[in-house]
Amino acid sequence: MNSEPGPERPGPLTARRRRPAALLAAVVGLLAAAGVLAAYGLRAWSTALGAEGWWTQWLWAPLAAALVLQTGLYLAERPAKATAAQQAGLDGLEVAVLVPVFNEDPGYLGPALASLLAQSRRPQSVHVVDDGSTVDYTAVRRRWLRAARDAGVRATWQRQANAGKRRAQVAAAAHCPGAQVLVTVDSDAHLDPHALHELLQPLADPRVQAVAGVVVAHNNRGGLISRITDLWYVTNQLVDRSALSPLGAVMVCSGSLAAYRAELLTDHRDTYVAETFAGHPVTFSDDSMLTFYALRRGRVVQQPSAIVFSVMPERLGHHLRQYARWMRGSTIRSLWRVRYLPLRHPAFLAQVLRWYQHLAATAAAALLLIRSLDTGTPLPPALLAVPLLIVSGQTLRYLTVHRSDQSLRSQLGTWALTPLALAWSWTVLRPARWYATATCLRTGWGTRQHGPEVAPAAGT
Repeated sequence: MNSEPGPERPGPLTARRRRPAALLAAVVGLLAAAGVLAAYGLRAWSTALGAEGWWTQWLWAPLAAALVLQTGLYLAERPAKATAAQQAGLDGLEVAVLVPVFNEDPGYLGPALASLLAQSRRPQSVHVVDDGSTVDYTAVRRRWLRAARDAGVRATWQRQANAGKRRAQVAAAAHCPGAQVLVTVDSDAHLDPHALHELLQPLADPRVQAVAGVVVAHNNRGGLISRITDLWYVTNQLVDRSALSPLGAVMVCSGSLAAYRAELLTDHRDTYVAETFAGHPVTFSDDSMLTFYALRRGRVVQQPSAIVFSVMPERLGHHLRQYARWMRGSTIRSLWRVRYLPLRHPAFLAQVLRWYQHLAATAAAALLLIRSLDTGTPLPPALLAVPLLIVSGQTLRYLTVHRSDQSLRSQLGTWALTPLALAWSWTVLRPARWYATATCLRTGWGTRQHGPEVAPAAGT
């Protein structure tokens, strides 16, 4: 394995949110058109089947109501902004960044660490833990520690036998016992220069226990898989999480960039590293577990102006393994929310609604198809267009992120992949989700067992 750092991107990556009125109108217009077509299609279907068409209405009506509510909430989301007095308090917080590393390509790790020193609001300390990697980081380590010292940021770098991401985070946190805020980042996470400042803004509200940043793909142009994943992932954050954020009920703060009140980790340290599910140790889904602790103590929000560039899978095998890991973790965590959160908690209600949406959408599609085949009555074309219109309206949110590494034309090209992304979701990811749910007891593997999964392309 080459021990020298890979090629690094010139200059910092930057991103900011844009909110053009035309884009907002397009989102509302597409969703309204979907609603009209859905009503027309269901009416045509009912007419074709006579009185037998009523059976779909009890499925569709709640789904439509949930879509309207979700749309109103995510369109209303705004970044938190501290007052002058609150900002003084935020500036006085001791902030420590925890960076677990396992088989990350040096060409991504080096720039990721450098981006922490380029912040408009620097952390007081950064703590890297190499969790038994097979990659030689000697050159990166030496360069990083020197740069941190020159910048006045306290930095540590330790290596431990492979014990998993959670234990690496706990080991990192042991070096900053006085920290009031712990920021978790992944080893490939390249922060926008204002990401940390923005991420801390919601913590001016003492009720807020954790804050999620927005993750975009570092390697968006690395291939079709990474491009579709970028579109789908950003849309999920700016639709689903943006809708939950005003309620203080964000369910997952992505490991690529999140801030937590320090006591969430220190108070739950033992249970965090020793979580089990049906007697099996759980080594993944660390971000959703920390978020779960935060939900039990207060509000969890997303700061849409805190943006980080992370690496998405470029190979099919890595993509499917990552998705399966996410969905297994999601299955376990959803059960924890329903079991341990109060019935009135917005996250409890959102979780139950999410289960209904997944089951109802799948059941409605299956029943429509079965009924169509049984009666020989084709589905109305208007009804077939509804899912594409809804998803096209939601993926327009992808265009609200202005990126230094992409032109608007390139982003429009990614958005144009919406039909393909929808087909991929229904034909590949949805079955993969059910498979992951059925096999959620497989809790002990990762995606970088044999070295880096993605390496920076030369010249990028």
